[in-house]
Amino acid sequence: MKIYDSPQNLVLLVNVTPEEEAAIGEELGIMGCRKPGLRVIGYEMGKRDRQDLYKKGGLFSVTSRILVVDMLQSDIPIELITGILVLRAERVTALALEAFIVRLYREKNSSGFLKAFSDQPESITSGLSPLRNIMKELHLRMVYIYPRFHETVKSTLENRKADVIELYQHMTESMQTIHHAIVQCMTMTLSELKRSHATLELDDLTIESAYFKSFDAVVRKQLDPVWHKVGPRTKQLVGDLSTLRRLLTYLLSYDAFSFYEYLETLIACNTTSTFSGEKRLNQSPWMLTDAANVIFQTAKRRCYTLSKKSADRPEDVTFDDQDEWDALDDMEGIRGQPVDKPKKSWIPEGLDPVAEELPKWELLADVLQEVEEEILRHGSRTNIKGSNTVLVMTSSSRASALVSEFLSNMDPDAPKGKRGRKMMERKLRQYLFWKSKLASQSQGKKNPSHTGLKGKQNAAPIMVGKSTEGPTNQNLALKKKEEMKQARGANRRRVRGGAPSATSKPSSGGNFENTTINDDSEEIEAIVAAQNPSSLTDILIGDNDFGLLERTISGQLQDDFDTQYGLLAPEETVVVRAYSDDSDDRVLAELQPKFVVMFEPSLEFVRRVEVYKNSHPGLGVRVYFMIYQLSCEEHKYLAALRREKDSFERLIKERGTMLNPVFEDQRPKAADQFIRTISSRLAGGRKELSTQPSQVIVDMREFRSTLPSLLHASGLQVVPATLTVGDYVLTPEICIERKSIPDLISSFNSGRLYTQCELMSVHYKQPILLIEFEENKAFSLELIAETTKSYAKPTAKATSKKDTGPSETDRVPSLQSKVVLLTLHFPRVRIIWSSSPYATADIFNDLKANNPEPDLSRAIATGAEEDPDIGAGVNTAAEDLLRCLPGISAKNVKYVMSKVNSVRKFCEMTREEIQGILGVEPGNRCWEFMHGIGNMRS
Repeated sequence: MKIYDSPQNLVLLVNVTPEEEAAIGEELGIMGCRKPGLRVIGYEMGKRDRQDLYKKGGLFSVTSRILVVDMLQSDIPIELITGILVLRAERVTALALEAFIVRLYREKNSSGFLKAFSDQPESITSGLSPLRNIMKELHLRMVYIYPRFHETVKSTLENRKADVIELYQHMTESMQTIHHAIVQCMTMTLSELKRSHATLELDDLTIESAYFKSFDAVVRKQLDPVWHKVGPRTKQLVGDLSTLRRLLTYLLSYDAFSFYEYLETLIACNTTSTFSGEKRLNQSPWMLTDAANVIFQTAKRRCYTLSKKSADRPEDVTFDDQDEWDALDDMEGIRGQPVDKPKKSWIPEGLDPVAEELPKWELLADVLQEVEEEILRHGSRTNIKGSNTVLVMTSSSRASALVSEFLSNMDPDAPKGKRGRKMMERKLRQYLFWKSKLASQSQGKKNPSHTGLKGKQNAAPIMVGKSTEGPTNQNLALKKKEEMKQARGANRRRVRGGAPSATSKPSSGGNFENTTINDDSEEIEAIVAAQNPSSLTDILIGDNDFGLLERTISGQLQDDFDTQYGLLAPEETVVVRAYSDDSDDRVLAELQPKFVVMFEPSLEFVRRVEVYKNSHPGLGVRVYFMIYQLSCEEHKYLAALRREKDSFERLIKERGTMLNPVFEDQRPKAADQFIRTISSRLAGGRKELSTQPSQVIVDMREFRSTLPSLLHASGLQVVPATLTVGDYVLTPEICIERKSIPDLISSFNSGRLYTQCELMSVHYKQPILLIEFEENKAFSLELIAETTKSYAKPTAKATSKKDTGPSETDRVPSLQSKVVLLTLHFPRVRIIWSSSPYATADIFNDLKANNPEPDLSRAIATGAEEDPDIGAGVNTAAEDLLRCLPGISAKNVKYVMSKVNSVRKFCEMTREEIQGILGVEPGNRCWEFMHGIGNMRS
């Protein structure tokens, strides 16, 4: 782009995100392209401003939708475009706007260049000849492939290698058990899915491919054509596969309590209907297996264990003197070894916390200790490039928040495996609060929105005191503190993936009945209820909260401000960040870290580190690559390596064997554009001349869809305009309102479709509602109504002798019934059902046959409130009178005035004549109002 930075050139950058626009503009500025550099054209820029910018030339980044409209309206000189750069070429299909842009570009400009870029080889390997199809749509004949094993790339990157230390961490025994059980459930679910649909090609679906997010899209794409025919069990299996894949990821990234809470949520959702609260009819099959029981029980043991007979346990003897503890250690011969101290006062009796920590946390602590020693060793050397900032990369924002929380609360002096004990104890405290609140809600003892700090004597197990003599000073302080917490929580910005707060958890469990959660909750509730009131207070309030509050009030915290806050030195900074897109390259360039910790593996980030190392010669980079051994994390990383290599090999093979596409001008010739068959009955198919090419007026908002591109490809001239009535105007009499299935449902719910059909009926003789389905999906409305079906078999208990009337699902009107009501209200509206956009293009060509071309100016003025041509010089009093009549509004008053010369003549018209102008229902209301029939009926 720097080469073409000149007013004599006009280069367009297409299919770019705002973040990429900023990054590319910044890089061009660094390279010297500052005046004016890369200019961004957005929706806030007017038409004339865009025309002036195009004439000045230079580098522009423009959205595909704006560029298509500017090309069709000739706002941009297509013949003067120097070239177009297309990013994300793997997304270009025949239905994409980028293919439409290239087609318009090549019609008037055959000398300009076009370059497309892609960094996703896996996306160009599915389907039949995917590389050839992309090159055909982009009108390209040459393709260049640069894999990692390319000789030039390999020799360049291997000249400067980063110091990579691979750290393989073993999972704990509990994690290995859960991991193995989840894989068993995935294998069972996948085999069950293949067994239920033997006719589909599901042989390529393996457990290895199920590790990736694209697996769900592949399965759904295969089942989309028959989705309305498959039963609820198959749909449940498809959802279970994605749930199990998430479980594998959460096992390695969530803490023990968050993972167990997620499992409990799955149990509640599987046993209770989301909407009605009744028992679900179709439960997940994997939850009924022995492997699922192993998952739930092992996940529970990672958090805590419950003693069966807590009353029979000997009372714990609390020693407050450290010397006495040392004496006991000497007697038992364990002096100097870590021993478990007595349980804290807020932990209920009978509950033994386990709070298993993730093994990678301990490994990360050791890595940071090694980095600190390395920094101290080279501290005296000032000529070393790079900063001492440590960059820790994780897979998600939630994992980043968890790692940051661990590093903030880590105890470096604690024994291995216990460094995050403080954080885990806080999560256990939140977990106990949630469980006891959940149990009290399920029993109906408490309002779900209750704060849990005030109530009657036996309202809930978590209650501060049971005194009836009035609130004490401590209770008042607790209430004030809780109100302050809630106020801060309401104003605090919610961090995605942060630790769940105690005030938000009770809302997640409202109607859990007859589930495993209640069994544990009742047991925990019984344990917690048996504790002293002071212990219950400790569950909600931290050990040091009162001391912090007193210090804040007394002003002692101000003395420690400089110690607690301020700027940190680079060697004391640890940046924890989740993997992202190209912004990771900018982070590496800005921070220039010498130490990078990949807390979770990522193939894309490995490639970025290689480029970062070679872009900064003389910079020593050490990468700590952390991975769980014999886990899905390792399998997924190795599978990603194989997929990348196989994808490039397939592309190289396809490039070597494919035939270059031959590009022909598919537009009709100049002589054929003016010849159209009028009628086969006239002189045996006589042809007559037409002065206008075949065209379709398209509303600006419709360029979000793929239909305008297909209409242009079918030979029709697409004319963009801002229409008030309809989406497409084919002829002076035919207006079409296009609705996709989601848009149709929302239009019915909002009532917008009624107004649109009313306007079309008023202004056009042949109003048409086009209902368009998606390609390669079921051409059936059963897919929409599947949620109202009931697959339950009638039982003896469910049979009732007397009819209680229609059920709630029967009272909900279906989409078919709404369409029928629409046709009854507007008899002139015709409905066309289209199976895909391709079928819609053929329908439009058939509707335009033997019909005159539409008038652009009239189509724009139709339905507009301010129309200078219609009604000029009329009596304003008569116009105001017409506006007061029912059925006449500001949108159709001009149309009525163009049909009727005076108010008197309008009042003398028959019911049928008024209905012909206003429509059936509005005309009927207007005629009855003028003739006083409504008053007589009342």
